[in-house]
Amino acid sequence: MPENDRLSVCLDEINLEFVEREATPKLLMKLSIQLQLAGLSLSNTVSFLEVFGIDRVRSTVHNWVHKADLQPESGRCPNHIAVDETVIQLDGEQYWLYAAVDPNSNDLLHTTLETTRTNVIADQFFAELREKHDVDDAIVLVDGAVPLHRACEKHGLDFRYERHGNRNNVERVFREVKRRTTCFSNCFSNAEAETADEWLRSFAFAWNQLI
Repeated sequence: MPENDRLSVCLDEINLEFVEREATPKLLMKLSIQLQLAGLSLSNTVSFLEVFGIDRVRSTVHNWVHKADLQPESGRCPNHIAVDETVIQLDGEQYWLYAAVDPNSNDLLHTTLETTRTNVIADQFFAELREKHDVDDAIVLVDGAVPLHRACEKHGLDFRYERHGNRNNVERVFREVKRRTTCFSNCFSNAEAETADEWLRSFAFAWNQLI
């Protein structure tokens, strides 16, 4: 798909039904949401709006992103899935990010942010993944994490230990998430875990549209 078409599709799928009395033109709101999720800091997104004579604060743009409630598309049927977990820092606290990626398209299929790492959480992650996508016939690529192995076995999923290869796709996603949460701390400073979890789902939506 040409890059211009990707951008148009991304804008079209941003729903602004939450808007009641917002004076900002909806196209600029959509562009601001897209730019922020694609990598622009809140401060620079505010500066972008100023070019068009729109004076908004960072918290306003932050609220637009969260109220849009963007989600990665469901109903995928991948033949391989790379699944991993990694630690990210949120306002000085440690959290576990779980993610599933289609290595053929690099699309993020599902993410969740948890305060700890257990067999129960891994099981829940795969249950949610199966609800969203048709993955029962897919080969799940995992590293040596025992909770992931156990969860695959519990759900009857065919999994394969792979340290590199197609699993590099999920590592690429994790690197970008860590870059965003480190460089753009104004998205995550003093944020609740639930807010960060919502942002990560929105990030997944934008990632799938723009990669």
